[in-house]
Amino acid sequence: MTSTPASPPSAIDEIVRTEIDHAIAALHAGSRVWTQFSLAQRATLLRRVRAAVGAVAQEWAETAARSKGLHVGHPLVGEEWLSGPYAVLTGLDGYIESLEALAAGRSPIEKLFVDDGPGGRTRVHTFPSHAVDHVLLSGFTGEVWLEPCVTPQDAAATAGLAQRHPTEPGGVGLVLGAGNITSIPVLDVLYELLAFSRVSILKVNPTQDALVPIFERALAALIEPGFLRIVRGAGDVGAYLTAHEGVDHVHITGSAVTFDAIVWGQGEDAASRRRADDPRLAHPITAELGGVSPIIVVPGEWSDADLRYQAEHVVTMRLHNSGHNCIAGQVVLLAASWPQKDAFLQALREAYGRAPARPVWYPNSAAKLSAAESDYPDAQHCGDERLLIEAGDADAATALETTEYFSPVLGVVELPGEGREFLRAAVAHANDRLAGTLGANVLVDPVTESTLGAAFDEEIAALRYGGIAINAWTGVLFATPALSWGAFPGHTVADVGSGLGVVHNTFLLDRIERSVLRGPFRPAPRSLGRSRFTILPKPPWFVTSRTGTAVSEGLTRYRATGSPITLVTTLTKALGS
Repeated sequence: MTSTPASPPSAIDEIVRTEIDHAIAALHAGSRVWTQFSLAQRATLLRRVRAAVGAVAQEWAETAARSKGLHVGHPLVGEEWLSGPYAVLTGLDGYIESLEALAAGRSPIEKLFVDDGPGGRTRVHTFPSHAVDHVLLSGFTGEVWLEPCVTPQDAAATAGLAQRHPTEPGGVGLVLGAGNITSIPVLDVLYELLAFSRVSILKVNPTQDALVPIFERALAALIEPGFLRIVRGAGDVGAYLTAHEGVDHVHITGSAVTFDAIVWGQGEDAASRRRADDPRLAHPITAELGGVSPIIVVPGEWSDADLRYQAEHVVTMRLHNSGHNCIAGQVVLLAASWPQKDAFLQALREAYGRAPARPVWYPNSAAKLSAAESDYPDAQHCGDERLLIEAGDADAATALETTEYFSPVLGVVELPGEGREFLRAAVAHANDRLAGTLGANVLVDPVTESTLGAAFDEEIAALRYGGIAINAWTGVLFATPALSWGAFPGHTVADVGSGLGVVHNTFLLDRIERSVLRGPFRPAPRSLGRSRFTILPKPPWFVTSRTGTAVSEGLTRYRATGSPITLVTTLTKALGS
């Protein structure tokens, strides 16, 4: 997610500077007010936010769609319902429940199933946690894996983070919002407030300026008591904010280039600061910065229907939001000796070309698309403004594996081996050759997974990514805030990779290593009696779903209202996808 690099603080307009100073002063007063709110009062406050988000959901989704060049009636408008208000409503529901549990003297994870994972890790099964979850995301389950040596007792005792000590202030944080997915800035603000008791000044990315009035109405319950302020602006405003002495912490969703400009500066000054290990930024910082996401296709015996469905799945991972996602799948890792490799590639080419046309709208993404064309002049042009790079041998894929194109560019790399040998090679390749550690996707049929047995989980544990989706897409993991979202632990400000820290995490778990989402390999009705069952013929987020917009809108309205009639109507539409 690319942001404008910081510019010198002196460039900011004096009137804007005064407004920002007043906003930060108000937030410091609001931070003290927050410490006076009981846990029950905080839950009530979030219910007010929840009601307001539901009230503006349609305007939110339609405004976001227009800003991305999607007209009313476009088959992909549903993306803006799910990745905007739906994700926020789901996050609010989770935080409210955690606050209610803590207010009652219980751990937020008291009712969850907790077990042992590979390597002595504790796994907390955070999704589904309610009966309706089995319907809304039928066939999907999610686990948060904690760092090795964290016991179940530790997990229960520390769950709640800052809400376990509600009278302790967390200060004022700066949230530099992403420009691509509209729920990101709101979910980041909520996590700052709940995980750290930190009130926020949110600077929206200029691509989301049209949503500011909607955000202000949706979040009025946080703005009124001084827990949030929202400002617009480009890099000059961001530079002034990051250097402001009234800010205690910075969180950014963006690019590593922008992160480094904030932390180290630019040009020779940045180089000398790096050599001296002397960051320009005086505040602590957390970040989510994207990367190059693998899609590991484990060879097995697939039907023709499996090949078509999973090809559409891969295409969705790349083309959702026109590829302008930090978590867009970019490199498909295939077994060179898989007997069905050619059939899968043919299905992939066809699905990639058939997907609905849409603009390449994010700033600088057209240039990145051109760079990919230059890097790979033999790339296939599929449909409108989308590239398919069949690199073949891994040695020919350097640019593809080290450049986050952030545009509709999909690559295929072939690796040797079969069974576990291939999976081990693919995991090593993803870990060692691909830039970033944010999210990885694995497609494996139930028979092959069963044959691999414990070895499969061992290889998943070896995959150094903060989010892993098995027979699912990590974009769905992002939109399921009961799971955590962030890079694999271990990065530093000097080598930031995909970022520092996590967000979402509505059960407020401590010492998180990763989250793992598992989905059904086959849709309904073919999933019946064949491992994971789902009622969905095709998930509404698939770019090939005929009813995606209607179902996505219906799911959001159900989240907002809880109306059984809305749910039944929506499920009826989903069955026609």
